[in-house]
Amino acid sequence: MIMTVGSTKGGVGKSTLALHLAVSWARAGRDVLLVDGDRQGSVQKFIAARADSGRTPVVACVQYVDGRVPRDQVRLQAPRYQDVLIDAGGHDSPALRAALFVGDAVLVPFRPRTVDVQAIGDMAALIDEARQARDGLLAMAVLNMADPGRSSDNVDAIGALADFPQPVALEAKVVEREAFPNAAGFGLSVDELLPRDAKACEELEASATEVPAMVEQWISNGRAIS
Repeated sequence: MIMTVGSTKGGVGKSTLALHLAVSWARAGRDVLLVDGDRQGSVQKFIAARADSGRTPVVACVQYVDGRVPRDQVRLQAPRYQDVLIDAGGHDSPALRAALFVGDAVLVPFRPRTVDVQAIGDMAALIDEARQARDGLLAMAVLNMADPGRSSDNVDAIGALADFPQPVALEAKVVEREAFPNAAGFGLSVDELLPRDAKACEELEASATEVPAMVEQWISNGRAIS
């Protein structure tokens, strides 16, 4: 599976989410390559901190920010890994466009704020463009950095997503909790961080399970796009 975590909107927790998914999958025994396609290099710094601490499993990480390089390198290295997860920059960049052209799926994180939901339209346009030039691209979205509890903003954001033909929203959501950035700063997933935040761990497990299940089902269905 080759999947991009990407958005044209910054500040949606993209790199933190990518790090958590990659580490969670590696801890589950999957062979993961994490590709940092953002010039800020956040996930590469996270993984370096993980390596410095001697934490296992080790997650392979490379950084490619030029448009053509990530496309060619991902194609070259993908057969060596079960999962390739690309953290693309938080804007319409050559790296983001290249990732959409090479991947099986894209996961778009968005916060329950009007400006974040509106940015889905920009991503939808890029996804449509990629689909016109290649066969098959599964588009998913996840409510990230969500409000705790039964927030009307969360409900409204999910409802507004239906205004776009794609991406489709995950059932799982990730609430804005200190445990996520705190863990990422050390290159850890929340289920490795002490003291343990049980709710954060549940949210990570839900999203880390739902995403590959959706991708695998989509591939088994012949990469049909509804």
